[in-house]
Amino acid sequence: MATSRKFVKPTTPPNSEINVTPLVDVVLVLLIIFMVVTPLLEKDIEVRIPETEDVPVEQMPQDNSQLIVKLDADGTYSINTEPVSAGDYVNKLKRMLAAKSKEDRIVFFVADDKANYGKLVAAFDGAKQAGAFVLGMATEDIPAGAAAPAGDPAGDPGAAAPAPAPAP
Repeated sequence: MATSRKFVKPTTPPNSEINVTPLVDVVLVLLIIFMVVTPLLEKDIEVRIPETEDVPVEQMPQDNSQLIVKLDADGTYSINTEPVSAGDYVNKLKRMLAAKSKEDRIVFFVADDKANYGKLVAAFDGAKQAGAFVLGMATEDIPAGAAAPAGDPAGDPGAAAPAPAPAP
C-alpha cells in the first residue's frame, strides 16, 4: 500500500513582526525595580557651614576726594549732587580731575534703573576724555549727605562712596 502525502496549506502567511508584549513586560519590571531602589540609594551628605558673625561695617575715611557722577532717569547728569548740563559735563569733570594725581583720578557712577543706557555710556566716555584713570559703578544710590557739592571752595568735591566696584 502506498501512502499518500498530504500537504496542508496555512490559511495565513507566517508572521514576521516582532512581538512587543514581552518587551513591554520586561521594561515595566525594570522601571518598578529602579523606582523602588533609587530612594534607597540616596544618602545625605553632611555639610558643615561656618557660623556667621555680625561685623560692623567700617566707614571709609571721608577725605573729600571722591567724584560721584549720578545719572537720573530723565538723563540729567549730577556731579556730587550738583546738576550739570551734558555740554558742560566733560569740561567740569576735567577741571575737577586736573588737580589730582593720575592714581587719584577715580570717578564713581550711580545710574537710575530707568536711565538710558546710551547716556550712561556717554558719561563713561566723557569721564575718560576728562582724564579719569579708574571708573567705578556704585550698586546703591549714594545719600545726598555723603558727597560734598561739586563747587566747594577747597576744590576737593565728594566723599567716600559705599563699596563700588572699579571698572577697568
